[in-house]
Amino acid sequence: MGAFLDKPKMEKYNSHGEGNNLRYGLSSMQGWRVEMEDAHTAVIGLSHGLDLWSFFAVYDGHAGSQVAKYCCEHLLEHITSNSDFQSALQDDPCVDSVKNGIRTGFLQIDEHMRTISEKKHGVDRSGSTAVGVMISPSHIYFINCGDSRGLLSRGGTVHFFTQDHKPSNPLEKERIQNAGGSVMIQRVNGSLAVSRALGDFDYKCVHGKGPTEQLVSPEPEVYAIERSEGEDEFIILACDGIWDVMANEELCDFVRSRLEVTDDLEKVSNEIVDTCLYKGSRDNMSVVLVCFPGAPKVSSEAVKREAELDKYLEARVEEIIKKHGDEGVPDLVHVMRTLASESIPNLPPGGELASKRSVIEAVYNKLIPYRSDDTEILIAAIS
Repeated sequence: MGAFLDKPKMEKYNSHGEGNNLRYGLSSMQGWRVEMEDAHTAVIGLSHGLDLWSFFAVYDGHAGSQVAKYCCEHLLEHITSNSDFQSALQDDPCVDSVKNGIRTGFLQIDEHMRTISEKKHGVDRSGSTAVGVMISPSHIYFINCGDSRGLLSRGGTVHFFTQDHKPSNPLEKERIQNAGGSVMIQRVNGSLAVSRALGDFDYKCVHGKGPTEQLVSPEPEVYAIERSEGEDEFIILACDGIWDVMANEELCDFVRSRLEVTDDLEKVSNEIVDTCLYKGSRDNMSVVLVCFPGAPKVSSEAVKREAELDKYLEARVEEIIKKHGDEGVPDLVHVMRTLASESIPNLPPGGELASKRSVIEAVYNKLIPYRSDDTEILIAAIS
């Protein structure tokens, strides 16, 4: 079976909340992977007197889930309680000092996890990326360590997105080589696909080098963006299981179209995850969607178009089944391939036919007795 299951695990974990003039929804799915190694954090109203601040993050674990789980429970406290971060909050918060405090929190938790691992007489070999946002009343602090990604949609376009930390990036490659390593097949020493991560202590044992000079660095890149009331729409944080099959603009367009037909952020997050599965993602998938007051609102016209699209798809599925006639009942793969070959109006941008797979499957199963289909073939038919 290797690293993949025979069939994807499609059960989802969901959560949502609101406060500080923000709303969020999240969804995570194990998918085709044998283990679920993703984790997440969503906190509105922080401790240490930061009631008006919020924090959201996604962690994509590898070689185990231990580091990702520990970070989702403890990273925020390591950030907000360290002296560098606390000193930044004296009087008027200094942006550069806040950024420095966030970096300190990452370095501290990484060293703390190493100490815990060594006390257990065996180094934990798992690691995790981390992408997050800390939102203050005046700024959005994007935080990235690894190849998960976060982006901000503002004024109808992708205003900002984090840069993936890949071993092939020139600056990352230089650090790896200076630490005595190499980049082969776009991996650290031919093995690890990310150049920055928490954990991964097998790659952090080069003597004479500091924590940020190792083969794999735990140092995040932190970006501060001034908030723009009325223009800021939403933030998306997601692991590479999402970004592997959807580009930044595609996902933003898809989210924008979904927000025009529902204000249920859990539902929108679920649609993102399902769509990425049907587009061919083979990884764990996690997404956090954070909406500002300027996010798109439900539109009666968009709701009407969506209903008309669903009705059209229902009719087409029935026509395809009837047209098959004497040849016998067509399988769902045939139905999906037929629809994929057609020019269907008003499909959700970015999601396209893959985002309507559940609607099509529901109609198919309603019209004929349920029959088992190969999920992998079905995905190939529409991706």
